[in-house]
Formats: sequence, C-alpha cells, structure tokens
Amino acid sequence: MADVLGGMSFELSEDQELIRKSVAELAGRFDDHYWMQKDQAHEFPQEFYDAIAKGGWLGMTIPEEYGGHGLGITEATLLLEEVARSGAAMNGASAIHLSIFGMQPVVKHGSDELKKATLPRIVDGDLHVCFGVTEPGAGLDTSRITTFAKREGDHYRVNGRKVWISKALESEKILLLTRTTPFDEVTKKTDGMTLFLTDLDRDHVDIRPINKMGRNAVSSNEVFIDDLMVPVGDRVGEEGKGFKYILDGLNPERMLIAAEALGIGRVALEKAVKYGNERVVFDRPIGMNQGLQFPLADSLARLDAAELVLRKATWLYDNGKPCGREANTAKYLCADAGFGAADRALQLHGGMGYSEEYNVSRYFRESRLMKIAPVSQEMILNFLGEHVLGMPRSY
Repeated sequence: MADVLGGMSFELSEDQELIRKSVAELAGRFDDHYWMQKDQAHEFPQEFYDAIAKGGWLGMTIPEEYGGHGLGITEATLLLEEVARSGAAMNGASAIHLSIFGMQPVVKHGSDELKKATLPRIVDGDLHVCFGVTEPGAGLDTSRITTFAKREGDHYRVNGRKVWISKALESEKILLLTRTTPFDEVTKKTDGMTLFLTDLDRDHVDIRPINKMGRNAVSSNEVFIDDLMVPVGDRVGEEGKGFKYILDGLNPERMLIAAEALGIGRVALEKAVKYGNERVVFDRPIGMNQGLQFPLADSLARLDAAELVLRKATWLYDNGKPCGREANTAKYLCADAGFGAADRALQLHGGMGYSEEYNVSRYFRESRLMKIAPVSQEMILNFLGEHVLGMPRSY
C-alpha cells in the first residue's frame, strides 16, 4: 500500500502525536458549559483564543522567520480536529481557523513589508483578520463579485458589500478580494480581481451581524464598504491576480473544514455511547438495542473512512502533489459523516437530545454548517464530476 501512495504512512510521527495530545489537553480546559454559555451569549471565546495563542498554536503554519513553526497542513488539521473534538465544535474552530491557515496567500504572495507587519502579530494572537470574499449577488460564483477597488495615486478607493464574513466584529484587518477590472472587460472571468490585506476602518465600513441557527460565539456578518481608502502597500501580490492567490488556500481550507467536521462527529459519537451505556429504560441500557447501537457503529465506520481520505489529502499537499480530488472528497465525506454522527447522537438522547442540557443539539447545529460552508456538498460533486470524471460542466 505504501508503494501505491508513494511512501505515505498512516502512522503519525511522534511530533504529530504530541500536537494531538497537547491540543486535546489545552482545549479540554474549556468544557461544554463554557461553549454553551459563549454560544448563547453570542460572545467571542476570548479566554480560549488567548490560551491557544499563548500555547504558540496560532503560528503553526506561519514561516519560522516570522515567529511561527513552519509546519504543514497535516499538523494544522490535527490541531483543528482536536479543538472541535473537545466539544468546542465550530465555535472553537472558527475562532482560530483563519489564523491557522488563512494567511497563506499573504505568506506566499505578500510583500516583505506586509508580511513583517502582520504575520508576527498573527502568531502572538494580537491580530484578528477576517476573510472578505463572498457577496450577496455572487454567492459561490466568485468571478461575479462587484466590490470594486479604483486606483487613485498611491491608494485604492474601495466600495462594495460582503456577506457571511466570520469574525468581522472582532477583526482589525480584512483579507479582501475586489475587482479592479469590471467583469465585462476581462477575457477570462477570473482575471481582474485583486487581493488586499487592509484595515477595517470603522468610519468607512459598516458591520452588521447576521442572526443564525448556530455557531453564535463567532459572529457572521454583512460588511458594507463605503469609500474605504486602501494603501497600495496593502495589496497582496500583483493587481488583477487575486483570484489565483486565493486558490492557494482553497484546498487546505477544505481539509481544515473536513478535520473540524470529523472532530464534531467524534465527540458526538462519544457522548452518544456514554448516554447509551448509562441510560436505562425497560430495565436495560438503551445502547443494548440494536436500533440504537447499529447507527452509532455505522457512524464510526463512516468517520474512520472519511478520516483516511483526509489523511491522504493532507499528505499529498504537504508533499507538493496535486490534491484537488482528495481535498474535495475529504470535505464531502467528513461533513456528511460528522453531521450523520451528530444527528444520530441527538436521536439516541431522545427528548434530552433536543434540550440544551446534553450539548448534542449544539453539535447538531454546528455540524450541519459543514455541509454548506465554505462550499456546498453540491458544488463539490460538480467539481468531481467535471474535473475528475471528465463530464460536461453543469453550471
């Protein structure tokens, strides 16, 4: 098998096992009660964020010259899986997700000045950044964004609107994708887009939180940008090549999301097994009933299988090999398996599962998000159909 996968091993290294163990220990200090409180109060988990930053985990994939550890996506997925698995689920993962890997376009394409000014601050937890791509009128068709940056001397004047921007309320800066050439003036529809890492100047940016079903400790927002002046020095790489730069982060993002879904599925399963062993009805533990035991066993098998695809995807990426097929498949299968496990855990708890007391309802809400964000299951099937199977583009 190792030969088939070009030397890939399923065994984690000692360092990777240490990461898993250390993060599990740290995240374990924040219990379900903490996360439920933060979720219900719509309050950012600052204590958790500070603990992760103090442990040096935010700099995991940032190059060592900027204070980070320079590790790969494999280590990053292990970290975020353990965070989600601790019961923090998406509230915990989303609080740190962008810091862990979202700055890769800046790492790869930013100027030395931009990197020196921002990356060390990401590492020590001092700088919150949000990711501004999605727009109300474009959805998943990123080429149709209309937020526009007009060059005026040594600045760009930016106007537009973004939606579903996580952490915008807490963020000082935004990694912002704009058009610098109108859609109808470009030869290739993904040309003419430019990426910036710039200040969220509250005098020119209006941030409005979106009421949503779950993951409420980390805000999702509409962002209205009105004459925001962005220095040319805040541009990431060349003008017009922004879409290409964000592509560098898409496969790793799919892997991180997959790991988070996997973590939620694992903790939901653990809670369901515990309750199934302890809860006695008709003079027997309910877990003895195959109608409840089999779905959990099935979820275990599906989580294990999905994890293997994720491990293959991260190994390919870290070894510089093409990984689009595996990254998308991992996100698809982990999201499905994670939500399936959370749904079954809720079902096994019966009425108590629908209450907030046992936390599985929170896992259910947060795992459901993984089938939508950052890309829907349907769009992943479109990718696999077109780019892997070679079938006609369907949209």
